[in-house]
Amino acid sequence: MSLMDAARAVREHAYAPYSKFKVGAALRAGSGAVYAGCNVENVAYPEGTCAEAGAIAAMIAGGDTAIAEIAVIADSPKPISPCGGCRQKIAEFAEGDVTVTLATTDGNQTETTVAALLPGSFDSDYLSRV
Repeated sequence: MSLMDAARAVREHAYAPYSKFKVGAALRAGSGAVYAGCNVENVAYPEGTCAEAGAIAAMIAGGDTAIAEIAVIADSPKPISPCGGCRQKIAEFAEGDVTVTLATTDGNQTETTVAALLPGSFDSDYLSRV
């Protein structure tokens, strides 16, 4: 199963009763293992979680700590892009040149990199005096 196929499959399990906007994400860790996540809404809207965050949490729970590649899919008019918070979460575990594939459910997709999604990211270098 390809990374995009894994993201497409997990998207079907998204819990999105309020927005009806289901998102799936899958990542390949440095070990080669694939982890997937879907968005989970909550009636208190800001308490939901994004698909990318779910995939990252699964990766950490699985014992991996590095993203080698990530794919995100949604039923949107153009390829879905991670929110700002998820861009920062992805950057925590991925090098800048890691490929990010963004897609729609009708097959439109584009590729970018972590660095292109989050230029000038906040990283641990800023904490060197702490």
